[in-house]
Amino acid sequence: YIMLQIPVEGEYFFRKTEMVAGFNFSADGTFQFFFSYGAVDRSANGTFTVEGNLVKLTSNKEAGKDFTVTEQSKTGSGYTIQFSHPNAYLCENIRCLFFTGETPAEAYTDRNGKVQVDLASYDRIYAQHLLYPDIVTLIKDTGNDNDHFICSLNPSLEQLSFKGIDLTIEDDGTLSWLPNYFLAMPDVKFVKA
Repeated sequence: YIMLQIPVEGEYFFRKTEMVAGFNFSADGTFQFFFSYGAVDRSANGTFTVEGNLVKLTSNKEAGKDFTVTEQSKTGSGYTIQFSHPNAYLCENIRCLFFTGETPAEAYTDRNGKVQVDLASYDRIYAQHLLYPDIVTLIKDTGNDNDHFICSLNPSLEQLSFKGIDLTIEDDGTLSWLPNYFLAMPDVKFVKA
């Protein structure tokens, strides 16, 4: 049995109300992606491969690196995570996940970009931006006993890693994906231009 290579080269677009996104797949195996919704613009570029009816994307962005811990210390009073960025509004929309075992507790930054939790101890802490969602960034691992963290937002925030997001080539030639961390909505279909 012979696997047919399905060509995907070209431009594909998804539109829904004020949201627009698009891919440009080149014959050399590279792609460019853009997304715009309100004041949020995202982009990505990288390479792709076609395996059966799946388009596998490898972005140039390294996943899990949207924040950098710039300072950390042990204070002994719960956990504090402070985010800083020249645009203070961007610090308001960050979700922190606190893990002991496999069950997370969630907390969200306040208007000042701060999360304060008064709970005893956590093994791991991750952060994810709600306006620019991507793979979560590790803030504290199991071997780190600090409880106060200052984090900066990295320029990579606007880009997408596409880690774990594959496109499915449908029978009609459209490209679709399942709800994911970037766009959780169902029925996202990119139509060839």
